[in-house]
Amino acid sequence: MTDSMRAPTGLSRRSRRLSDHETELRMLRAAMDMVHGGGLTVSLDHISFEDVIRDADVSRSAVYRRWPYKDLFFSDLVKELAKDATPTMVRDELALMRSVVTEHLDWLDTPELRHSLVVELCRQLALLDFQMMYGSPAWRTYIALHATFMSLADGELRDQVQLALSQSERERTTLVASAWQQLAALFGYRMRPELGAGFETLATLLSATMRGLVIMSLSEPSLALDRALGRPFGADETGEWSLAALGVVSIATSFLEPDASIDWDDERLARVRSELRQWELPQD
Repeated sequence: MTDSMRAPTGLSRRSRRLSDHETELRMLRAAMDMVHGGGLTVSLDHISFEDVIRDADVSRSAVYRRWPYKDLFFSDLVKELAKDATPTMVRDELALMRSVVTEHLDWLDTPELRHSLVVELCRQLALLDFQMMYGSPAWRTYIALHATFMSLADGELRDQVQLALSQSERERTTLVASAWQQLAALFGYRMRPELGAGFETLATLLSATMRGLVIMSLSEPSLALDRALGRPFGADETGEWSLAALGVVSIATSFLEPDASIDWDDERLARVRSELRQWELPQD
């Protein structure tokens, strides 16, 4: 949250009048906190305009000067939510990747074990991503926001929300594609040339599969607990496979193959091990 969004307290708050811009920022931030705390409904009826004013700690007169009708505020709120509609989970993903790789550094020695390491990473990451999305109010907001968008009448608001959602999706797809491209390069994989597809296509299919499973599991919770015990996709060890893991790894192995032009000599092995050991978590 930027300094301009933080509500001053005590003498500082009483000593000056908030600008209309500061009032707007506080109102939108307070409403977004409400939405992310409890999830969004298509109608937004669960968000009280008066409660937002109270939580934002702003003047009612300033609020009604900016938004004479609460529907005008909710229109701006939907557009603001759409700008950040696809939450990311980078810290926990990196922590898990570092843990898995540290435990299996010896799996870099042969092509078969390198493949098993990639499969194990995907298996555990898929389960983590699914569990976080399934239990996240932010992702439920994302799902409801798309339903909200579809319920909007044709017009300027619908166009603006669509543009914001589209931009958010493109940014996340680019982020996911970049992560997979780096992972593939590190472990010596490439896109199968006969597919004529890039990492953004892979990222799009992976995201669509994961989100589809989350949506289905909201109405059929047993899907979230479904597990298969086995060693699919060339896994080195028998493990529990969630539906998300089966979907993610089946797509990834359909797109990726070992790059035969890469020579896994002692120098490369040492460099890759060094890079893996130096993985750092992003700073808060």
